[in-house]
Amino acid sequence: MSRVLTPKGEATRARIVVRAAETLREKGVATATLDEICLRAGVSKGQLFHYFPGGREDLLLAVARHEADRVLADQQPYLSSLDSWDAWYRWRDLVVERYEAQGDTCPMGSLFSQVGRSTPGARAIVIELMREWQGHLAGGIRSLQRGGLLPGSLDVDEAAAALLAGIQGGVAIMLATGESTHLKAALDWGIGRLRAAGELLKA
Repeated sequence: MSRVLTPKGEATRARIVVRAAETLREKGVATATLDEICLRAGVSKGQLFHYFPGGREDLLLAVARHEADRVLADQQPYLSSLDSWDAWYRWRDLVVERYEAQGDTCPMGSLFSQVGRSTPGARAIVIELMREWQGHLAGGIRSLQRGGLLPGSLDVDEAAAALLAGIQGGVAIMLATGESTHLKAALDWGIGRLRAAGELLKA
């Protein structure tokens, strides 16, 4: 949104997004209505269109960004402090816990199915989420290198990308089956590979 909002306007817009996210998670993207969202947010439909001129599509994109931010926020504080093996395993457990609590539905996936994953706004959100997530993982791997737990020759970006790809694959299977077995395996295998590389330093 190009217009500059007052602090009060920013707060109102943020409240609409949060209440919309809650409504969509509970009701589902296909069945939740703008009237329900307005009621929860305590705004009129005119106010909603003031902050989201494109209507439902604009609001869905804003909620998608909100949900993307939650993906990373829910992994804190461990995602930003992957400087020991204990921290990596605490992060691993948090990721599994998050997706198990989410169950076999993905709020972001449902949102993107409505606005179109290939639309510029939706694609930008996905790209930014993956870039930030991989950046955190790469930062954690570099922390292990600085601590002498991993060899400096390890390709950090490749390792972070492989780990993230494994997580996404595990989540996709979990959404299809309701089982977290593959997600756990992807995380354990990825961290195990890193530890194996670290063990070479002791040989």
